Amino acid sequence: MKLEHVAFMMQDPPAAARWYVEHLGMHVARSLDRPPFTHFLADASGAVLFEIYNNSRAQVPDYANQDILLFHLAFVSDNVRRDRDRLVRAGATVAVDLPDVPLPGEDEVVTLRDPWGVPIQLARRVRPMIRP
Repeated sequence: MKLEHVAFMMQDPPAAARWYVEHLGMHVARSLDRPPFTHFLADASGAVLFEIYNNSRAQVPDYANQDILLFHLAFVSDNVRRDRDRLVRAGATVAVDLPDVPLPGEDEVVTLRDPWGVPIQLARRVRPMIRP
């Protein structure tokens, strides 16, 4: 078996999809322009997908008030500080920031919340965990 995608409910999938495309380099692999406004977003490799949608049969989780340890989307970053600052200018907020001085030989990780409260993590790994 091979993982195809993960999915989560959002209040405004079309707006969220635009934000992820514009600011995180995702592209829309498939979308639906009527309820539930499903959007499958793919990374540059096309091998990693996540789905956002809004189905009226369930309530959208209150991501902004959930602990970031429950769920997050993680993105590889070559420069975590630069990407953090760029995403904050685009409407994200910092949930857990980087230390002032990076620890030698350790991963750099920052956790933000997108404009809808969904936790997103930016990570620069000392030893990458996925192929470029």
